[in-house]
Amino acid sequence: MSRQLVSSGSYLEPVIGFSRAVRVGSTVVVGGTAPIKAEGGTAAIGDAYGQTRRCLEIVAKALNDAGARLEDVTRTRIILTDISLWKDAARAHAEVFSTIRPVTTLMQVSAFVDPDWLVEIEAEAVVDE
Repeated sequence: MSRQLVSSGSYLEPVIGFSRAVRVGSTVVVGGTAPIKAEGGTAAIGDAYGQTRRCLEIVAKALNDAGARLEDVTRTRIILTDISLWKDAARAHAEVFSTIRPVTTLMQVSAFVDPDWLVEIEAEAVVDE
């Protein structure tokens, strides 16, 4: 089975040794996606809603680059450094996935690589081959 690697151009990909997404067969998995601006740096500092929107933009592009669509997503994970911000992240998630309705987990972690990141998003999709 072929393996397709998708890069987002994140400065951390070569440092950590990861791909933004990997497609094997009909399965596409998008790794923890941080709110990195296209030109570098953190998007929407201090704004969980804005950071979630940016993460989802990056996820959507990675899916597209792997031949998938948001409508193919079966699972997401919303990872926050402060669970009290869950409603802001959930609002942004619902704007994208309200009709798709993948299974979703909201969780809190103690920190991310960059202390300005409030949220990361993971996604999994299954596409028709």
